[in-house]
Amino acid sequence: MAILVIAEHDGKQLKPGTANTITAATKLGGDVTVLIAGHQCAEAGATAAKVAGVSKVLVADAPIYDGWLAENMAALVLSIAKNYSHLVAPASGFGKNFMPRVAAMLDVQQISDISGVVSADTFVRPTYAGNAMATVQSSDAIKVITVRGTAFDPAGDGGSAAVEALAAAADAGLSKFNGQELTKSARPELTAARIIVSGGRGMGSAENFKILEPLADKLGAAVGASRAAVDSGFVSNDYQVGQTGKIVAPELYVAVGISGAIQHLAGMKDSKVIVAINKDEEAPIFSVASYWIVDDLFKAVPALVSELG
Repeated sequence: MAILVIAEHDGKQLKPGTANTITAATKLGGDVTVLIAGHQCAEAGATAAKVAGVSKVLVADAPIYDGWLAENMAALVLSIAKNYSHLVAPASGFGKNFMPRVAAMLDVQQISDISGVVSADTFVRPTYAGNAMATVQSSDAIKVITVRGTAFDPAGDGGSAAVEALAAAADAGLSKFNGQELTKSARPELTAARIIVSGGRGMGSAENFKILEPLADKLGAAVGASRAAVDSGFVSNDYQVGQTGKIVAPELYVAVGISGAIQHLAGMKDSKVIVAINKDEEAPIFSVASYWIVDDLFKAVPALVSELG
């Protein structure tokens, strides 16, 4: 049995969630090969080779993989798919972009967002926005899987895998990558942060949302938001935590003015410690909170900042 992990990376380092995906892959019980696809990504290949549990690294370095277009990524994976029993990728925007296409072209069912590995053909995955866990079994010859990174510990260093070049597949010519604008912040990236301070509709406005910044600065935290806050225009959608945003599981999650809609809870309820601040004592967020403050957030947040010195 052989497993192929398609890695998300920035050309030099593996992105958060990839090391967790490798951990999930090792639980399947076979040799793990990591595929690094991109343009000028040799350094990322060398990084992947050092991850514990990796047997081999394949590096497909070509301009057509800049931007990881679904058509070209799927063609690359399909060119080597027959050599593997499992094709695995993070359940991030990266994996969600091309893995369904891979599954469709192989005529198999994708097993999405797994949070547990029972055996090589049986997996646990959340359903109903995380309110129930389904155990699913696949009889497909090749399993196409995306992994919820927060459900697995990241694989550590200590590997010494061989690195091999992989020839690029033909350019599908169906789409073109024109460029991207990256959000720059001095704060940690949401999916990698140990501490997150998130705001919801209760913040009231984009101007009020800035109240969270001193608290985040004191804690060295990333700043997140509920979908309601994003839809209200308080912050951009790259802040969004939840079922349709980013799935996070930090050591500390501070939810401010967030009622706790089921879609938001699905994205953060695996956090180790949850602190909720809301003036509504019946807010659903309190059902998952470790600690809670029933108070006006415009009083509670400055008081917390003051106490933190």
